Amino acid sequence: MIKIIKTAKTIKNNTIELIETQNTNYDKTILIIGVFHGEEPQGEYLIKEYLKTNPTDIKNKLLIIPCLNPDGKAKNKRQNANGIDLNRNFPTKNWKKTDNPDYFGGTSPASEIETKFMIEILSDYKIDAILSIHAPFKIVNYDGPAKELAQKISQITGYPVQADIGYPTPGSFGNYAGVERQIPTITLELPEDDKNEHLWIVNKPVFDYLANEY
Repeated sequence: MIKIIKTAKTIKNNTIELIETQNTNYDKTILIIGVFHGEEPQGEYLIKEYLKTNPTDIKNKLLIIPCLNPDGKAKNKRQNANGIDLNRNFPTKNWKKTDNPDYFGGTSPASEIETKFMIEILSDYKIDAILSIHAPFKIVNYDGPAKELAQKISQITGYPVQADIGYPTPGSFGNYAGVERQIPTITLELPEDDKNEHLWIVNKPVFDYLANEY
């Protein structure tokens, strides 16, 4: 069975859920995150499709956040309701205030409910690997000691591995979890022009691999 084990309410009173597979005997703990950015809903779709398979008889425990940014998703906007890019709001060594509204990380790091929710999870659980699902670049980006995992996911999906996204990402979750905490962190960038049903066919084996083989 699966169970909601932690929730948070956004400023728009939407609920963020952390779901756990209730397998008591497990090897590793994998965190899977959808919808960091509100205009990238594909991750939530894939996660919900995977949850329909009732993943309980699996080797690893899965911690799953179907939608981290429900306020942004409701408006089809990258940022949350405060106009902040959650993927620039983490208290990393390289965090800095930016004037670019598209990537505005707030006036101070970890200012947002959604960011604090993620920080608490990483504090409360020993996470062995993280999969964060984004769009639209069709690449497997990674932070921290995740090169081998990135290569495996690339083999599964056919998306190329790209260690550098191509532009600075101060205050990013990848920096916070992967670089500074040395948790293997994958940012799976899906192609935005692909239909959800095909994305599921391509990426279901990624979920299966993390659940049963990693």
